Parts: sequence; C-alpha cells; structure tokens
Amino acid sequence: MSNALALRTRSGPPGPPPSDQRSVTLQFEDNVLLPLLYGEHDRHLARIEQRCGVRLASRGNRLTITGSGERTDMAEQILRGLWRGLERGQSLTASEVEGAIRMAEGEAGQDPRLPLQDIPQIRTKRGAIAPRTPAQSAYMETLARDEMVFGVGPAGTGKTYLAVAQGVALLQAGRVDRIVLSRPAVEAGERLGFLPGDMKEKVDPYLRPLYDALHDMLPAEQVARRLAAGEIEIAPLAFMRGRTLAHCFAIFDEAQNTTPAQMKMFLTRMGEGTRMAITGDPSQVDLPNGQKSGLAEAISILRDVPGIGFTHFGERDVVRHPLVGRIVSAYGQMDSARQPRTGHGRVAGKELDVTGK
Repeated sequence: MSNALALRTRSGPPGPPPSDQRSVTLQFEDNVLLPLLYGEHDRHLARIEQRCGVRLASRGNRLTITGSGERTDMAEQILRGLWRGLERGQSLTASEVEGAIRMAEGEAGQDPRLPLQDIPQIRTKRGAIAPRTPAQSAYMETLARDEMVFGVGPAGTGKTYLAVAQGVALLQAGRVDRIVLSRPAVEAGERLGFLPGDMKEKVDPYLRPLYDALHDMLPAEQVARRLAAGEIEIAPLAFMRGRTLAHCFAIFDEAQNTTPAQMKMFLTRMGEGTRMAITGDPSQVDLPNGQKSGLAEAISILRDVPGIGFTHFGERDVVRHPLVGRIVSAYGQMDSARQPRTGHGRVAGKELDVTGK
C-alpha cells in the first residue's frame, strides 16, 4: 500500500455549512500498522467516512479529518481507539471497525465517558474481548459486578457469547472451579424424535452455540480436556432438580423456553461462590401455545432484587450480518402492529434499555 494516498471524495450524509467545518490531523508513528488501520483498499477509512459524515485524506503517516466539529471529534475518537488496539497487538477487521463506530455513536448520546476509552474488556488467554455496542458494554460491566445477570434481547446481540467469555475468563483466573452450561431441550418448531447416544450426545445439538463460543476462546484440545475433567460441565435442565451449583459460573441459554416452575428451579440451584448468566429472547418462545415463559415472569418478579442485574438488547445491538438487524426490525414492526407495546422502562441502576423505542 502506498504511503501517499489521494484525497478522498466519497460522500457521507449531507454536511453542515462550510463555516461549521474544521480539520484535525493525526500522525501515526508505526508505518507497519498503518495499512492495517486503513484496511485493504482503504475500506476501513471509507466506512468511517460514510458513517461519520466526514472526509479523510492521508499522506504518508498523516491522516486529516474534515467535517463538522461533532462528527470530526467522533471520527478522531474512533481512529485513535482502533490505533491503540493495533498497538496492543489486537486484530482489526470490518467487524471491529463497525463496533467502534457503534460505540462512538451510542456513547456520544448516552454516556458521558469518551468513546472507546475506559470501556470494559473480558480478558482470556486468547486475547481481550471488547464490546461492540453500548448495550454490550453495559452487559460486560454487569457480568463483572453482579452475581446473577439476565441478558435479554434478539438473536445476534452477543449475549450468550459474552457470558461464555466471562465464564472462561473467571475459570482461567481461578475465580471459579468450573463452567456449567445448561439449556432447555426444546425444539424450534420441529419434533426431532428419539436421539441416540449417551446424555452428552443427546443434548449436544441443543448446546452447539455454547460450544461454538467456547472454541472461539479456548483451543479445541483444552475444551476436550476440561470437559473430561469436569471443569466444563454439560447440565441439562431436566437433571438440575435437587442439585446445588457451588463455585462455578453457570450459563443458562435460551431461557425463554422454560416454564415459570423450571426457571425458579434453576435460579434456586445457586450455591456458594457461584455466578449465573441467564440469556434469552422473549420474541422466540418455542413453548406450546398458552404456556407462559419463565423468563418473562422472572424479569417481572426479580427486577428490584439487589444483586441481580439486567441488560436489555435491541435490534440496534445485533452484531451479526447487517441483514440480521433489519430482519429483527421487520419482525418487531409486525409484532408492534399486531399488539401495541407497553414498554419496560428502566430499573433503577440495574437495567439498561437501549432499544431506542
């Protein structure tokens, strides 16, 4: 990649009058990292230009940002944050760039803390995991602070992934003895019939999302070794009654598919030194018609209990393919048209509603 790049002419959102324009020039000292910051064919810079509504011009190791004061500040914060990550040896992909933009956009309107500064991270031996949306940031802070945490929202918002990351970090730091993974065995609209094999083989298909997250954070042989040693335990909901979970990090995924009795049973398994993360999407309940979701009831009953934290994710927090966010939004609009929303408000100091509705 050439060190001298032509002035860009890509246009973002319509800019303010010229009198409101200002320019900031950043200088980067490491020419080896510079191509990583810019991206292949400058695609990272193009994305920042488009989303922030600024113009970026580079020459050598200097990058000039031109735009309105607020938008220029936002672009500067994004670029400085991404550069600091590269200096720490972190990778930089299109997803990280998109996450940095989301954080800057969200925190500019919701959080007095400067974007990408002093944000929480979950540190595992495979590297640090940083939030990509303000809701993820709040969720990570809640996982670190509270002993029981509910992560509620649509698919693709990272609620299960970040819970697994927190469990792995605590296990590697020696703060818990094991990770316990549980999930109700409810099919998503299909009857799978009899599944052959032992208990682990029967429930493995239901726990695949949790395994995928584990393999992102631990080498495959370490996952297998920890499973064999009992440091990672598969605990089907049907076999939880009568147990006490002590000194562990318990993750209960797809909690919307529990009955109220099942939810109460799982929550009361909590023993000494245990932390719990309960995740679910109330819009994807696969229980029989007329059966109330235990997740919805638990949120209503426990919202004022000290030591229990709640984070609500919205469609703006979907970090999978951009189409996933649009799909969630489209279904949400259909549901709103069928039944007016009542909203859930903000729980004092514990619940963050970032749906923007």
